[in-house]
Amino acid sequence: MEYSGGRIGKDFMDDKNINYVPICAKRPTWRVYQENLKRKKTGGNRLKYLAFFSVLCAVLLAWMGGFGWRTCGKAAVKPDAGLGHRMLEKKDLRILLENQDFLSRTEDRFSISRDGHAFRVETSLNTSLQRVLIEKLDVVNCRYVGIVVMDPDSGRILAMTGFDKTEASSNPCTGGFPAASIFKIVTAAACIESCGYNPQTVFAFNGGKHTLYKHQLRDREDRYSQKITLKNAFAQSVNPVFGKIGALRLGPIVLEKHAEAFGFNHDIDFELPVSLSRVVFSEEPYRLAEVSCGFNRDTTISPLHGAMLSSAVFNRGQLIAPGIIDAVVDENGKTLYRHQPEMIGRATSPETSRMIGSLMEETVSSGTCRKAFSGYRSDKTLSRLNLGGKTGSIDNASHDVRLDWFVGFARDKNGPGRLAVSVVVGHERYIGTRASQYARIAIREYFSNYFSQIAGKAEDRG
Repeated sequence: MEYSGGRIGKDFMDDKNINYVPICAKRPTWRVYQENLKRKKTGGNRLKYLAFFSVLCAVLLAWMGGFGWRTCGKAAVKPDAGLGHRMLEKKDLRILLENQDFLSRTEDRFSISRDGHAFRVETSLNTSLQRVLIEKLDVVNCRYVGIVVMDPDSGRILAMTGFDKTEASSNPCTGGFPAASIFKIVTAAACIESCGYNPQTVFAFNGGKHTLYKHQLRDREDRYSQKITLKNAFAQSVNPVFGKIGALRLGPIVLEKHAEAFGFNHDIDFELPVSLSRVVFSEEPYRLAEVSCGFNRDTTISPLHGAMLSSAVFNRGQLIAPGIIDAVVDENGKTLYRHQPEMIGRATSPETSRMIGSLMEETVSSGTCRKAFSGYRSDKTLSRLNLGGKTGSIDNASHDVRLDWFVGFARDKNGPGRLAVSVVVGHERYIGTRASQYARIAIREYFSNYFSQIAGKAEDRG
């Protein structure tokens, strides 16, 4: 119904159930009088029922509030919600930890007061690793840096540091940035599972490896075509191959299904606010090709989410929930929160995750990560690891920052040690420390201590 003066007036005057009395009449007829009296009684009863129902609702709401009921969402739990008297969830911790700086934190526990209560917060940070990464931050040549190091078995964040020159209070580790070629991980998984491809499947493409023109999307093969396997196309980040896969083989529906399985367009439940990783698909072939190979600025991801993608390789294709808080204890010694490993969804099948791992290993050995990890086979620490990664790079919209990504992993060849690393760097006029270099620093530092601890335990047993 359109609510305008004329329409309401017309509906009102057309109501045949209402008896209208001329304003010049001195007294209504008996029949009209009885009908008006009946209407008054009915209206009075309705008012009584309405008042009773309102009071009842108020009582019920007050009663439910005493049991801690609250609405969903990040702002649902207010600071006066009695955080000191009940078990806490991650959404509660987002309130408790509001304005806490984790990027420069070098201790693994701290105290905080809220709502008249004192809490001891125990983090998952590996303090020695965190300190080394803080010391290595290039604050001269970069506008921002975000580094996340995760234990893929538990989801515990072992290091989270960085900075943002433009907004000191922001956390680039949980912010969203153009994903660039990191999205090729999703496209690769989608074509393996939906098209039956494998790392040795051969593709043909024309033109440059790192360009994407409409003529490069033609489904053709001629004397000018180059041939390349999926493994090498991934390692060398060949845009036309992944653009053609998305536009000509997968389509928007299939690609969107796989993107959402990897956590895009879904909130990440974390103790700190996290930007949504966004991706939008189009029916138009060239636009879909841009998304498939990461040749756009609209698809975004956070470094935290990037670490989750790497962790899926270790977890047989399952995404693990991240956590930076191990426990929260109140002033009475009661544990109100404790981190528990939680698998939150399957991104790929176990076999596909194994293949994605091999693609990422090829990227380190012969692809876009080769230079940053040069000499790793003769390095005392790195030579004992299987290393994998994916890089990505793209300019921002104003072309004054060059985004540089690394998402990858490291694992002990002969033991249980495993690590997921995700780094984004925004270079300014000059290229500073690259994302893959930060990853190498983090991996080497962590596993140097890891192997030292193993050697120490062996000596104790001896």
